[in-house]
Amino acid sequence: MSVQFSGWEVVDDGASGVELEASQKPRNRGVYTMYHGTSVASARLILANGFKPSSKGMLGTGVYVSRDIKKAAHYPLNSSITDRVVFVLHVRVGRVKRIDKDNHPMQFTWHTNGYDTAWVPPNCGMTSVRSGLEEDCVFDPKRVTVARIAKAPNATIQKELQQLLSKTSGKPGRGGAGAADVCSLCKRKTQQGSPHIKQQCWECGQNICILMSKHVCPAKP
Repeated sequence: MSVQFSGWEVVDDGASGVELEASQKPRNRGVYTMYHGTSVASARLILANGFKPSSKGMLGTGVYVSRDIKKAAHYPLNSSITDRVVFVLHVRVGRVKRIDKDNHPMQFTWHTNGYDTAWVPPNCGMTSVRSGLEEDCVFDPKRVTVARIAKAPNATIQKELQQLLSKTSGKPGRGGAGAADVCSLCKRKTQQGSPHIKQQCWECGQNICILMSKHVCPAKP
């Protein structure tokens, strides 16, 4: 007996701001949820002007982030807990290089070798990572977008930073996606200047959007 099928279903490959376990290697070109801890003053500057790459650090130049919110919450180091902010980020990792030992030959040169992000897995034994927690360094700040404010010292600062995030939304290296409508077919947000392509299904004739996660043609009588 033959089986006929018309339609498709999308399987998530980890490319839409998804969470990863600390030990999972980020896939090249994926977009992942990560965190960044900073001071209140620096949080205001980041939201207003974008991330500035650190020139120092165990992985060289870049924006330092982690998928472990507990680690991000300890930054800035040696600062008061009343002066700490944690951003939730969406990070486009690009091409990723694993750095898992002291004096790795690409510890400071990964970007010049064609990589966009350096990844230090948890508990890899590097002496500069005393906590053993996962860490990432992203060379280009435009690959890092603030999605929301995870933690702030108090409700007043949380509200202030959230309002600033809303104002800068959509700018590279700062807030999240800009003003968007919701597609009536796929229910996803449509960014300005990037309309969704809608057409009739080639089999059943139903109206579909090519970004729909699933479409199954109705059974024929």
